[in-house]
This record gives sequence, C-alpha cells and structure tokens, in this order.
Amino acid sequence: MDSRNNVTVFILLGLSQNKSIEILCFVLFLFCYIAIWVGNLLIMISITCSPLMNQPMYFFLNCLSLSDLCYTSTVTPKLMTDLLAERKTISYSNCMTQLFILHFLGGVEIFILTGMAYDRYVAICKPLHYTVIMSRQRCHAIVTACCTGALIHSASQFLLTIFLPFCGPNEIDHYFCDVYPLLKLACTDTYRIGLLVIVDSGLIALMTFVILMVSYFLILYTIRAYPAESRTKALSTCSSHVTVVVLFFVPVLFIYIRPATTFPEDKVFALFYTIIAPMFNPLIYTLRNMEMKNAMRKVWCHYLFLEGK
Repeated sequence: MDSRNNVTVFILLGLSQNKSIEILCFVLFLFCYIAIWVGNLLIMISITCSPLMNQPMYFFLNCLSLSDLCYTSTVTPKLMTDLLAERKTISYSNCMTQLFILHFLGGVEIFILTGMAYDRYVAICKPLHYTVIMSRQRCHAIVTACCTGALIHSASQFLLTIFLPFCGPNEIDHYFCDVYPLLKLACTDTYRIGLLVIVDSGLIALMTFVILMVSYFLILYTIRAYPAESRTKALSTCSSHVTVVVLFFVPVLFIYIRPATTFPEDKVFALFYTIIAPMFNPLIYTLRNMEMKNAMRKVWCHYLFLEGK
C-alpha cells in the first residue's frame, strides 16, 4: 500500500473560498455546536436523573443524544477550525480515522432510530406484551446490536478506502473525509468499489428508511381504533420520530444511493446530518413531549432548589 501511495496530507476545500462567508459560517456553526451540546446534555441529564430512564423509549433517546454529541464532534470542531485557517489540511491517517469514526457513529444513529421505531411499534401495536418484550435486557441487546452493525459497516467502508492508491491531486472538495470524495482522488479504477459503497451505505440506508416508514404506517393504521386522547398522544410521539428520521435520512440517501459521483450540493446536504439534525433532535423530542418537559422541569427545579439552600 505504501509504495502506491505518496499522499501524506489532504487539503480540504471546505464550504467556501470567500473569507467573509467563512467567518459568517464560523459564527453560525459555533452557535449550532453550543446548541447541540446544551440541548443533548439537557436531555441526557434529565433522563438519567429521573424515572424516565426506566422506560425503553427514553433509554433509546438517551443513547441517541449521546451518539449525536459524538457524531457531530467528529466533524464540527475541525470544520470551525478550518473556517478560520488559511490552509485547511488533514493528514492521511487522521483522514482515515475520521472516516471510520464518522461512519461508525452514523451507523449507530441509524440503527438506534430503528430501535426506537421498534419500541414505538411494540408499545402501540402490542401494548399488553410491551413490558415483557421491551425488557431492560432486550434494550441493552438492541443497543449492542446497533453498535455491532455500525462497527461492521464502518470497518467495511474503511477497508474499501484504506487500500486505495493516492498518487495525484490531494484536494478533497468537502469539509470532512468521506468515501466518495476520496474515490474521486484515487489513481485507480474505482467503479467496482463505488458499487460496493452503494450497497454498504446507500442500500442499507434505503432499506432502513423503508422499514422505519412501514413501521410508522402500521402504527398509524393501528391507532385508528384508539380513543381520541390516546390517538393524539401516539401521533405526537410518532410525528417527532418521523421528523427526525426524515431530517437525517433524506440527505444521507441523496448522497449515498447514487453512483460514486460528487456534486457541490453534497456539502450542503451533509450539513443536515452532521450538524442540523443533531441540533434539532433535542427540540423535536422535547417540545412535543409532555413527559420529557415535566422531567426536565423537575430535575432542574430540584437542582436549583438545592443550589439556593
């Protein structure tokens, strides 16, 4: 591999070459990154310090918030640093590390969203068996399966990329290291590898998205016979989940379901699943969730009360 690879550093072209736009983006993404940390930490602390942790839905939400924090932290700090830098570079080893971690955490997020959909399906369609099916042991098994599936996906993406020879241009037209921009730089025929990436990323994302949509359709079909109050509560919970799923999956599908080509719009779409979705997830899950809002109120009022003593 080393004899066929004389590139040790990649240059990231970033979002823009205009310095004024870069400074504006830095301020915007700094606000977004702070909002991501504050929002997701509030959810994690509120769930961990309340009885909600015993409920599977909030157990998965806690895991989703943690994966959101880790996922966006793989990209956003480097992006903000590069927005202020004259020369945006990343070493070959750091580029491969970022690619591996990014796909691992992205996979975890996708599979946890699937676990949350399964939890809502069981809760609404099989309520009498819910506590038996969604035991704490089952929840831990689902999270373990999510991490295992994400690790397999990430390892395969990493192995497809690590053996590519880079002997020519080293400018990546993106703000982070991803498979398609790297395939564009490789000095070999990447057609077959591109097809494998579509199968490993695009088709998995598409199948997961279809499964999620089918599960929510079954939920909507089931709650038709529910009383109005129960139906409203179920719709409120499911609409939050569907919003998060669409916000995350649509940009992912746009990028990974097509052949190995890159477009300037890819960077904008990538912002949705690397920054915007992790920022809005806490708002989506709390604003329409009375249990979550009550838990946050109790935990933080109790904390402020103790501080006031």
